[in-house]
Amino acid sequence: MFHITTTLLASFFFFSASVSAATDTYTIDPSHTYTHFSVSHLGFSIMRGRFDQTSGQLTINRAAKTGSVDVIIETASLNTGLKKRDDHLRSPDFFNTAEFPKATYKSTVIKFNGDIPTTVEGRLTLLGVTKSVTLAIKAFKCGKNPMNQKSMCGIDATANIKRSDFGMSYALPGVGDNIKLTIEVEAYRD
Repeated sequence: MFHITTTLLASFFFFSASVSAATDTYTIDPSHTYTHFSVSHLGFSIMRGRFDQTSGQLTINRAAKTGSVDVIIETASLNTGLKKRDDHLRSPDFFNTAEFPKATYKSTVIKFNGDIPTTVEGRLTLLGVTKSVTLAIKAFKCGKNPMNQKSMCGIDATANIKRSDFGMSYALPGVGDNIKLTIEVEAYRD
């Protein structure tokens, strides 16, 4: 009897550990994801813009402290609230959206503090140029959405990049080189 009970308990703990150590995959909800940027304009003000279409997936295994991030940004969905400026930003002077309709971010490493991710190291491709970029995670939460009871995660991450590193040098230094990129994501578990 002792052997059977021990075997059952060991099986239960192994199964529980396997379940808690599972990797979950989440698909980004484009209607609740906000990718935006800010840049100095002539040193007088900060100009802000957003991309209205962002998609992708993320995976996380909090017990194993592993995961991945794969984000696709539709550059033509750029929106600053002023059509003339948006048209210029979509031109070859800046984002060249006709030739490069997508910017992508693919993680290489996610670092954790306990079971909470804190930074994502990865590769940003913009204008056909790929550079290493680290996202600092400012907020992270997974749980049930109280509106529909589906499992989801929310992440708020930022990075500072130099646009000239990607070949976007028009109007430097008047329009700043340093860009603050923020990706605020809600994603549902598959």
